[in-house]
Amino acid sequence: MNHTSVKDLAAGAQITGRFLIIEAKLLTARNGPYWSLTLQDATGRVEAKIWSPASQQFSDLASGQFIEAFGAVESFRDQPQLNIQRLDLLAPEAMDLASFLPASSRPAEDMLADLLELIRERIEHKPLRQFVLRVLRDPEIRERLLRAPGAKTVHHAYLGGLLEHTLSVCRLCMAMADHYKDEVDSQILLAAATLHDLGKAWELGGVVATDYTDEGRLLGHITIGMEVLAPFFSKAKNLEPDLLLHLKHIILSHHGELEFGSPRRPKTREAFVLHYADNLDAKLATVRTALQDAPENETAWSGYQRFLDRYLYQPKPTPTSSQAEKHEKGDDQCLLPLKA
Repeated sequence: MNHTSVKDLAAGAQITGRFLIIEAKLLTARNGPYWSLTLQDATGRVEAKIWSPASQQFSDLASGQFIEAFGAVESFRDQPQLNIQRLDLLAPEAMDLASFLPASSRPAEDMLADLLELIRERIEHKPLRQFVLRVLRDPEIRERLLRAPGAKTVHHAYLGGLLEHTLSVCRLCMAMADHYKDEVDSQILLAAATLHDLGKAWELGGVVATDYTDEGRLLGHITIGMEVLAPFFSKAKNLEPDLLLHLKHIILSHHGELEFGSPRRPKTREAFVLHYADNLDAKLATVRTALQDAPENETAWSGYQRFLDRYLYQPKPTPTSSQAEKHEKGDDQCLLPLKA
C-alpha cells in the first residue's frame, strides 16, 4: 500500500498515511467529543481531527504512538488538515524511526566538529577556551547536543536542530564581531553563543516525540542551562571572575526582554549582539520552513504563520550578473537599425 507523506498532502484528496502522534487532545464540540491531533513524519507535521462518533472508538490516544490513518485532506487557515475516518495503532518495534523523525540536513557530528574548530580558532584566551571545550566534551552534554531539537515547533524543530541553530548563531556573532571589531569582544561572545541554548537539551524531551519536560515547563531553558553549567563554573578556578560574570550575563539576557523570558535585559555590547543574532537566526529558520515548498525562483505566499502573526511572501530573486548580461544583450539586439 502506498502511504502519503505530510509534504504531499493536498486539499480534497483521500489518503492513507503512517504518522507519529506528537500531541493528542480529547476535546468537546456541540456534536460530542473529538480528538485534536498533531501528526508527524520525516517530511513535516499536520493537524488532524477525529470527529464524533468515530472519536468515541478511542479512549487513550497519546503522544508517541504510531498510527496508520485513512481520511480526507481539508484546508484550514490555508494549511492542510486531515479529517481522519479510520485509524489503526501500529506496533512501535516494527517502525523505522527515520521515517517519522525530521532531522537536520547535516550530520550532527559534522556540525559539532565545525563548532569545536571555530572555538579553537577564535577563542585565544586559554582558560576561556578550555572552559567551553570542557563543557562540550562532557559525555552527557555531548550526547544530548547531538540529538536535541532547537525548539518544539517554532524553529529548528528537528533532530540536530539545536546544534544547527547554535553553530549558525556562533557564525553570525563572529561576523558581527568582525564588523564591530574595535567594540565587541569576540572571545566572550563566542563562548556565550556556544552555550546560550544549552538548557534546551533538557527543556525538551523524548527521543520519539518532542515535548516539554516537567523541568522545561517549570524552569525554562535559560534557568536549566545555568544549572547545567553551575558545576563547570565552580571548577573554573583559572578563569577570571570578571569574565565569568560577563559570560553569565550574556547567557541570561539572550532573550532580550523580560516579557520574552529573559531574567535580565542585555547590558553589554556582546549581550546585544547575541540577542539579535539568536533572534535573527530563529526568525529566518521559521521563514525558511514556511516557504520550503514554494517553487524555486517563483513568487509564492505561505499559509498564515501563527508565531510570526503574518503571511510570508517569496519574491523573485534579483538576476545574477550572467542573467543581467544576457538580458542586456537582448536589449542591444532590439536596438539594431532595421534593414532598408
